[in-house]
Amino acid sequence: MKNAKDQPEQEKLRIDKWLWAARFFKTRALAADAVEGGKVRINELRVKPAKGVNIGDQLTIRQGQFEYSLTVLGLAGRRGPASEAVQLYRESAESKAAREALAAQMKAESAGFELKGRPTKRDRRHIIKFTES
Repeated sequence: MKNAKDQPEQEKLRIDKWLWAARFFKTRALAADAVEGGKVRINELRVKPAKGVNIGDQLTIRQGQFEYSLTVLGLAGRRGPASEAVQLYRESAESKAAREALAAQMKAESAGFELKGRPTKRDRRHIIKFTES
């Protein structure tokens, strides 16, 4: 009988556990909810949280408005530092460029709009005048 140290590395790992270990989600529960909700696809197929992920699989992860296209390079059953988590996958250049462009666009759109807290009496008058007209 072999003990755990003598066994080779895992060949498959649950997708929710891999997403948690790769630091895409803070908890496994959040990762499982995202997979159940169809936000994560393996090789363009919608899967369940217990589906095994293999090295070489293509993942598509949607978080809010951002979408990641990844290739799995390694499996890790535990959550480690961010430097180790980055080594578990490789993001495509197109995916990275699209995310950066979207982030820049969102930043440019919100540059002119600043929330400072509660509106002043003068601000409320302008709001009321704007909504009534």
